[in-house]
Amino acid sequence: MAHSKSRAADGKITYPPGVKEISSNISKEEMVRRLKMVVKTFMDMDQDSEEEKELYLNLALHLASDFFLKHPDKDVRLLVACCLADIFRIYAPEAPYTSPDKLKDIFMFITRQLKGLEDTKSAQFNRYFYLLENIAWVKSYNICFELEDSNEIFTQLYRTLFQVINNGHNQKVHMHMVDLMSSIVCEGDSVSQELLDTVLVNLVPAHKNLNKQAYDLAKALLKRTAQAIEPYITNFFNLVLMLGKTSVSDLSEHVFDLILELYNIDSHLLLSVLPQLEFKLKSNDNDERLQVVKLLAKMFGAKDSELAAQNKPLWQCYLGRFNDIHVPIRLECVKFASHCLMNHPDLAKDLTEFLKVRSHDPEEAIRHDVIVSIVTAAKKDLTLVNDALLNFVKERTLDKRWRVRKEAMMGLAQIYKKYSLQGEGGKEAANQISWIKDKLLHIYYQNSIDDRLLVERIFAQYMVPHNLETTERMKCLYYLYATLDTNAVKALNEMWKCQNMLRHHVKDLLDLVKQPKSDAGSKAVFAKVMVITRNLPDPGKAQDFVKKLAQVLDDDERIRNQLETLVSPACSCKQAQVCVRDITKKLGSPKQPSNPFLEMVKFLLERIAPVHIDTESISALVKQVNKSIDGTAEDDEEGVPTEQAIRAGLELLKVLSFTHPVSFHSAETFESLLGCLKMDDEKVAEAALQIFKNTGSKMEESFPHIKSVLLPVLQIKAKRGPPRQAKYAIHCIHAMFTHRDTHFAQIFEPLHKGLDLEDLDQLITPLTTLGHLALLAPEQFAAPLKSLVANFIVKDLLMSDRIPGKKTTKLWVPDDEVSSETLAKIQGIKLMVRWLLGVKNTLSKSGNSTLRMLTAILHSDGDLTEQGKMGKPDMSRLRLAAACALLKLAQEPCYHEIITLEQYQLCALVINDECYQVRQGFAQKLHKGLCRLRLPLEYLAVFALCAKDPVKERRAHARQCLVKNITIRREYLKQHAAVSEKLFSLLPEYVVPYAIHLLVHDPDYIKVQDIEQLKDIKESLWFILEIIMSKNENNSHAFIRKMVENIKQTKDAQAPTDAKINEKLYTVCDVAMNIIISKSTTYSLESPKDPVLPTRYFTKPDKVGPKAANVLGAVNKPLASAGKPIQSKASRMETASNEDSTSNPSSPQRTKTSDKPRGRKRGAASSNLDDNPSPKPKRGRKKVAAVDPEDQWGEESRLGDAQTEDEQNSPPKKGRRGRSTKAAPANQETPAKGRGRGRKKATPPPEEEDEGGEEEEEEEEEEEENMELKTKGGRPARAARRSTQRSEGIWCFLLDM
Repeated sequence: MAHSKSRAADGKITYPPGVKEISSNISKEEMVRRLKMVVKTFMDMDQDSEEEKELYLNLALHLASDFFLKHPDKDVRLLVACCLADIFRIYAPEAPYTSPDKLKDIFMFITRQLKGLEDTKSAQFNRYFYLLENIAWVKSYNICFELEDSNEIFTQLYRTLFQVINNGHNQKVHMHMVDLMSSIVCEGDSVSQELLDTVLVNLVPAHKNLNKQAYDLAKALLKRTAQAIEPYITNFFNLVLMLGKTSVSDLSEHVFDLILELYNIDSHLLLSVLPQLEFKLKSNDNDERLQVVKLLAKMFGAKDSELAAQNKPLWQCYLGRFNDIHVPIRLECVKFASHCLMNHPDLAKDLTEFLKVRSHDPEEAIRHDVIVSIVTAAKKDLTLVNDALLNFVKERTLDKRWRVRKEAMMGLAQIYKKYSLQGEGGKEAANQISWIKDKLLHIYYQNSIDDRLLVERIFAQYMVPHNLETTERMKCLYYLYATLDTNAVKALNEMWKCQNMLRHHVKDLLDLVKQPKSDAGSKAVFAKVMVITRNLPDPGKAQDFVKKLAQVLDDDERIRNQLETLVSPACSCKQAQVCVRDITKKLGSPKQPSNPFLEMVKFLLERIAPVHIDTESISALVKQVNKSIDGTAEDDEEGVPTEQAIRAGLELLKVLSFTHPVSFHSAETFESLLGCLKMDDEKVAEAALQIFKNTGSKMEESFPHIKSVLLPVLQIKAKRGPPRQAKYAIHCIHAMFTHRDTHFAQIFEPLHKGLDLEDLDQLITPLTTLGHLALLAPEQFAAPLKSLVANFIVKDLLMSDRIPGKKTTKLWVPDDEVSSETLAKIQGIKLMVRWLLGVKNTLSKSGNSTLRMLTAILHSDGDLTEQGKMGKPDMSRLRLAAACALLKLAQEPCYHEIITLEQYQLCALVINDECYQVRQGFAQKLHKGLCRLRLPLEYLAVFALCAKDPVKERRAHARQCLVKNITIRREYLKQHAAVSEKLFSLLPEYVVPYAIHLLVHDPDYIKVQDIEQLKDIKESLWFILEIIMSKNENNSHAFIRKMVENIKQTKDAQAPTDAKINEKLYTVCDVAMNIIISKSTTYSLESPKDPVLPTRYFTKPDKVGPKAANVLGAVNKPLASAGKPIQSKASRMETASNEDSTSNPSSPQRTKTSDKPRGRKRGAASSNLDDNPSPKPKRGRKKVAAVDPEDQWGEESRLGDAQTEDEQNSPPKKGRRGRSTKAAPANQETPAKGRGRGRKKATPPPEEEDEGGEEEEEEEEEEEENMELKTKGGRPARAARRSTQRSEGIWCFLLDM
């Protein structure tokens, strides 16, 4: 070493052999040549060559001079750098350079040379690589640890390496760089923030995307140095997150991005940082919480993340953010859920409860994203989501916002198609989501046209994809229909019915467009445009588009012809697709990508195009049914019992026979249906008969061989088949054959002659057949039918009891337990009604007689003879039959005119019958008649009496019926603006006078000043007014108020001279007025029209009306004085300002303020018998002269008495509503005691929707003949009935016949 120093002191430079002096005096090329030889010499030397080390020491010092370090030529600099690297290797561990400044200059020089690594295609790249390899292997930079400027050197080195790394470098380059940098971190005393930033900056997303190789280098470095660098990383995050010292680093604003990247690289890097995030989740700064939530969402949701299991406190704290007050934070949490469900199914249980709450979030976007998260996970794998999560999606299909509903419906549809239709998850998955098909179709019941259109689209694309091959498509439809629940089946039927109706509307528009121009034609086109508009989304905009379409159809014959083909009954599915494509292509424009008019046309074409059903489809469907009958179908594989599949298939064909009758016109189809007629299953044969009736209009001429085989079968069915098959057989003959009179005569004569009361079981089918013959051919059999009704039906059948009924306390039994005599009597009643409906107004005398007979049945509780032989279930059946018969007759104007008010009121009281099934069946018939706009408006008022029904489900069903009927009437008035002359019979508001009048004559309303009775009146009025007043269209509240005021200026036309009745009338009007005032803020405005009151119910207005006692203050403080005929505006306003908590009428479904059980009270003594006690009427047949019905019932109608009994345990000891066994003393007006509401919970109300397209008569018969309704336990509804002279009424009927 002494020699080295002496040699260095000499300053003489020794060059390797063959190398001359290297100085500035030689050329660049010569310098490079000589340096290469020096490089070779140093490269070959090793650390053990002491002599050579001493020999070349001065050369080593010379090469570190500024001349070389700052030389302008890059080749020279590279060679010098290689020499210096070798010098550090040879002289290690002590470098020949002792000056700190010189060392800094040398290492900064070497760092600058490393930039040459960037160009991998350079001729000098290998020498640059040698330089890197050398300094990395020797760890030359570790010498700098002792330098004051070491941080600057290391930082520059790191920056250089991160800059030059690129995808052209191989793994060795990458490895040497990591080695070089990691040695600095691992062997150094500290890592400065500047150096740490140099590494971390490459993890920031923006830098990461620019240079992926730099990111990978930083990632490898951090993995290599995790343990050493972790304290410095922790310190950095502690300064920024906890102390808020963002100035310590330029990366402070990227702190959350860095945490995520570091966690993904190595979670150990953040061992001390994660607890700080829990603190940040509770920050008061919304933006800060949001950033942390976004960060943790990625960390928890990462595929291989175990953070939730490793740090449970942080996980629970994060879950708490699902309930954060800040909307974007809740939204971010919900979006995270899908990734978490897909990557960590074990966390689904923790997420479920929080997603449940968020599925009801007030923010639409959050509810929407809850659905997206769940559906996304379910589409990936159904096992990732539990049933509770799917139920959240199910609930949102009824969301108040269309965007949310649409997402939920489409999500369920996609899940159904993947796992049920395509069977990707196996049978277990298909069973798990089997409810989806029903739920989606249930949505068709919603009022929104958007919902209905989406259901149609989902059905065509996801449930039964229209692009399937015909056989496969019909198989899919067949098994879908067989597995749908009842409500879904009705919805699907309704869907086809609506599409068929719209198809007819478009066909009508085409016919109108082709007619010559005229004012009448233009009006007709406009009316049809309005009808079509209401079947499209956003009717306001659609109206202009449909007008434009009508103009296009008028101008463009080609589009008109294509649309005619599309709506033609003979259009095939393939033709429909071609027509839709051509029409949209013709109307579209490449220059206008967004075309609202074209979108509307597509909506319309979607609804009317027959994409599922044509002749080929029906043939395939029939073959599928035949396979099930033959036992060759795949019923078991589809999870459908064969019998159920056959029935459902025939029901499906029956429905399609209404909407697509022409598609059935093939010999193959008719022959298959003939085979179904011979099956033992009655339901199958019934369906086949109905299909023949709907589709066989041209069978005689097109398929004579089918006709010759079918006719004898129909005749046998009509004579000896089951009652329902007999009915359909008669209707088949009527619809299909031209010589129907001959065929009818061949059936009528033997049945008429063969009627035998001794064999009641064999009497039901003949009576059914004769009844339908009377309906369809009344003139052909006029004389024998009149004699049959008067003698056989009335005298022999209805007026005699042959078989004693079973003694039971039950009020209802299943169909199969009903006696044959009762069934025969029911058919007898139906026969009478059908006969009257057939002859209509030609026999008004018989109409009066029949009405008296029906009301006599109601008065006698169903036991017309009063011999006590009938059992209570039989009596209930007959009461229901009589009441439904009255409703049937009321639908014909000629018979409605002769129904007296007393008969109407008695019929209305059936809705409060003591038997639950009677109330249920009557309400269904009432609802159907009203929905068809066949029953007069006063029958809508009957539902007001349901407010006191003891069964919640019955009240709810009545409310649904009211809502639907009122909606139907309002829609009808909108669609038919020209029916102003019918306004009185259609406008829902006009039901108020009828409801008031009906409640005035309620048998339970005995004493005018009875507070409890007035509360019942108020409840009943609010039951109907709540729905009518829900919309104040055209200031209808003022109209109703004016109507009630007008009523107070009149008298009750039913008893105009009865002061007490009129006092009741004014009192009920005051109750109604109070409800209007307390529930409306616009009642005092001017009425849009002067109301017209029904003259049958109210007399002409008086200038001054009679006054009644003031009793309403006790019922409700805001009520005005009762009985005053006119209520001034000032008094109304004063009343309205009275703030009393009891002043608001409450819906019976929502609020029950009293714990006192409610039910029908039974009261005695009617208003017109107060002063004259009436003795008990004698029983037995008393022959008297026929009297006018109104006169007859005028004296008979207002007696009542009451007592509630448990309908399942003990029969009522006194008469039901509308009848009293004994007349009460005249001065006895004490209301009945103890009204009980002890009925057990009833079954949910039956469905209201009619099966699409079925003929009215058939629909109404189906429920009556097979009405096995679930028996309800508990106490009966209030059921007081009035006393009447029953025998007198019956004999009046017989005399009139």
